[in-house]
Amino acid sequence: MEYGSSLPAILSDVPMSEVHGAVMIVTNTETVAGYDIVAVRGLVQGNTVRAKHAGRDIAAGLKNLMGGELKGYTELLTESRREAMERMLAQAQQLGANAVVNVRFTTSAVTAGAAELYAYGTAVSVEPSH
Repeated sequence: MEYGSSLPAILSDVPMSEVHGAVMIVTNTETVAGYDIVAVRGLVQGNTVRAKHAGRDIAAGLKNLMGGELKGYTELLTESRREAMERMLAQAQQLGANAVVNVRFTTSAVTAGAAELYAYGTAVSVEPSH
């Protein structure tokens, strides 16, 4: 089943993501504007655990003294969010969903120097409203 096939060609105001070639609507709201939820597929989740890097810690320590963005950590968190989201969307695709609503992210410390980034939401099937 091609998940993007039932979606209109122009969706400039609907957040979308692509996973394994299939289009997936992703939103942090409980509904998708202009669409009806026709089936709830279930809770989906994705996570990744990342450890700090000694080189990043040294750079962050120096930046902490002078002030400014800790770019090494920004890149680490951006990559972690992407990976957790991809895993969540792959799980939604396996359930036959074409959208994930109510998406949330959370973090937790796993051990000294390592943290988990966890993404979760509700996988659903949506169709354009009539």
